[in-house]
Amino acid sequence: MKMDDVETPQSWQKAAYQRFKQNRLAIVGMTILGILVFMALIGPLISGYTYYDLQLEMKNQPPSLQFWFGTDELGRDLFTRVWYGARISLFVGITAAIIDVAIGILWGSIAAYAGGIIDEVMMRIADILYALPYLLVVTLLMVVMGSGLIPIIAAMTVIGWITMARIVRGQILQLKEYEFVLAAKALGLGKRRILFRHLLPNALGPIIVTLTLTIPSAIFVEAFLSFLGLGIQAPVASWGTMVSEGLAALHYYPWRLFFPAFFVCITILSFNLIGEGLRDALDIKS
Repeated sequence: MKMDDVETPQSWQKAAYQRFKQNRLAIVGMTILGILVFMALIGPLISGYTYYDLQLEMKNQPPSLQFWFGTDELGRDLFTRVWYGARISLFVGITAAIIDVAIGILWGSIAAYAGGIIDEVMMRIADILYALPYLLVVTLLMVVMGSGLIPIIAAMTVIGWITMARIVRGQILQLKEYEFVLAAKALGLGKRRILFRHLLPNALGPIIVTLTLTIPSAIFVEAFLSFLGLGIQAPVASWGTMVSEGLAALHYYPWRLFFPAFFVCITILSFNLIGEGLRDALDIKS
């Protein structure tokens, strides 16, 4: 075999990057997400209003040059509230997904590398939790813990890590039979070093893709819980609470529902496009 035929980590990363760049839908998703994040940061600052400003004389105004997205039943500027809600929804979605990934990586990697009875016990616990309906568990936990930012993140991560744990376990079980792991053992490297320096870095592809696809799921769950009145509470704006408020006024003031619902959909779509692009670029088989 020639040296040129061996694919180095640098050449693999470069090839994956080139494949991702050639995926037009993934680039569209990145562009949309970048715009959403940018507007979430500066949107509430450029309208001249705050998310809680009450202007009862201006209630239920349609979109105009003064109120770009219109106003709600209390005269609050929907443009400001939509972008403030973007901060809440993105923060909840990304934070919950990162916590899920962290727990899933630790659980799955320890179970796979330890093997034997430890693997059996840990994965049976995961299987029992996985059998529980996710939305039902999160909803019941929210009823018990109450509404708020921290309770909603905690409730979403109680069993949200299981998918990541299964993926990581499968990757580690496959990787630990490779020759480079056997060579590391022969050199006397400890289990912890092999796990964190050799096995997990080689499983980053599936981990990154799963993280990217977990974020839109978490955003949807936050919006769903806020829609039910179990998540973020007024006057704080989140897309879910705005959709819930706008639904009652759909027939007469449709813009109140349209804008938050549109941005929920477009955000979830952009993350899914990015996730699919990463899946193809990293050549991860489903």
